[in-house]
Amino acid sequence: MAEHGGDEPGTTLLGVKDLHAWYGESHILHGMTFDVKKGEVVTLLGRNGAGKTTTMRSIMGILRKRQGSVVYDGHETIGLASNRIAQLGVAYCPEERGIFSALNVRENLTLPPILRPGGLSLEEVYELFPRLLERGSSQGTKLSGGEQQMLAIARILRTGAELLLLDEPTEGLAPVIVQHIGEIIRTLRKRGFTVLLVEQKFRFAATVADRHYVVEHGHVIDMIENKDLAQSREKLVSYLGV
Repeated sequence: MAEHGGDEPGTTLLGVKDLHAWYGESHILHGMTFDVKKGEVVTLLGRNGAGKTTTMRSIMGILRKRQGSVVYDGHETIGLASNRIAQLGVAYCPEERGIFSALNVRENLTLPPILRPGGLSLEEVYELFPRLLERGSSQGTKLSGGEQQMLAIARILRTGAELLLLDEPTEGLAPVIVQHIGEIIRTLRKRGFTVLLVEQKFRFAATVADRHYVVEHGHVIDMIENKDLAQSREKLVSYLGV
């Protein structure tokens, strides 16, 4: 498999600064500020309603009522439509997965366009997700929850994206599948992908991430390095209420 990404690891790939966003009249994000370096896995941790998914949707340009700065790979994207942001190398895997019920697994996999070089071939996808090869002719929505999550992640790997936005990829999944999703994320990191992960389970996040941003009321209130997670456990429990 070819390695992904060309620039040196450690340079900032995504810089979010003073990001505000609204759903209608509801002001959800109140100055989100954080960065993600090339080759990192970074989590946004927080309770339900903290603004984590809204942050993802704002970065991707799906939520248009937003202001502030979102710089991806040197490009200011705050005024761009989501298809243009995707062409720059950002891909979003939403919590609801978005599997097309009328299409089988292989058709779901090959539907998104390849937007730039560097995406995984079908063979490489099947190497990472052998179950999808076995279920290739099955209807997408007939898959188990875990298989649907694998399909949703696999689908964006073919587009050529370098930054993967994964929203609650372990939600509602059995522990053995959660473990497998963790292995996939660690493999993607080794391949040079950069991952921004929305997660509520900090125990899972600790197995895959380099750093964690804690989100509350639409802004970042703390950043914890993964190596400091154990000694920050009490603080995290109070933030997350777990």
